[in-house]
Amino acid sequence: MLSYQHIYHAGCLADVHKHASLCILLETLTAKDKPLTYLETHAGRGLYDLNSLEAQKTGEAAAGILRIKSENRLPAEHPYTKALAQCEKQQGPNIYPGSAALAAALLRQMDKMHLMELHPQEILALQHNMKNTNAQMYQRDGYEGLLALSPPTPRRGLVFIDPSYEIKTEYQDIPRHIEKLVRKWNVAVIAIWYPLLPANNHKPMLERLQALNLPKSFTHEVTFPPANEGHGMIGSGMFYANIPFGVEENLKTLENILPQRV
Repeated sequence: MLSYQHIYHAGCLADVHKHASLCILLETLTAKDKPLTYLETHAGRGLYDLNSLEAQKTGEAAAGILRIKSENRLPAEHPYTKALAQCEKQQGPNIYPGSAALAAALLRQMDKMHLMELHPQEILALQHNMKNTNAQMYQRDGYEGLLALSPPTPRRGLVFIDPSYEIKTEYQDIPRHIEKLVRKWNVAVIAIWYPLLPANNHKPMLERLQALNLPKSFTHEVTFPPANEGHGMIGSGMFYANIPFGVEENLKTLENILPQRV
């Protein structure tokens, strides 16, 4: 199934949570004068026009990044703020950077980027939007590509997994893929996003991930008001493994940025 396109949800509160988290991780990892590899399994198109009919249709950006900006919730020194500002300078104020573009803004010339995207329209847009970066892009299943490219060179690096979960077996599949990944690349920093839904579909997945006993693992969740009536997502979660020292406390500060559900 390849019906999902993130343009309808770009800049939503879940994006703010996952992308601010990603920027914290990348700022920490790039502080050391050592190259790293960034691998992303579901890269989407990289850049999203918040003035598009698709983005306007759901109103999720208005309830998300646009509200966050209008209420000055983002600290000026936050790496997410810096990456957003860099993108706005290059692309204009209506373009929201996805995780791939945010990573490109924070990574250095010596770092490597590998971006996977299976959707035929999204990969074409990604290749266009990221053409001025050093990213290598692949139209392939993200999990298959991740395992095929692991361990990469340089071996130090970050894996960002941000699926749509439109394939319901994804909750069961992710722990199996991670178990295979750590056998090949045990030093990878791992970040996995998941939605918080009333049905709690994520809980069995988290139990399986935690049963792997991955080092330095940590889960961070935030709840927030639905973007509109009938919107099913009531929060956003991230599972991490091998996170660098000090990152956990920085991630907890995101609770002060996002509007909380009451």
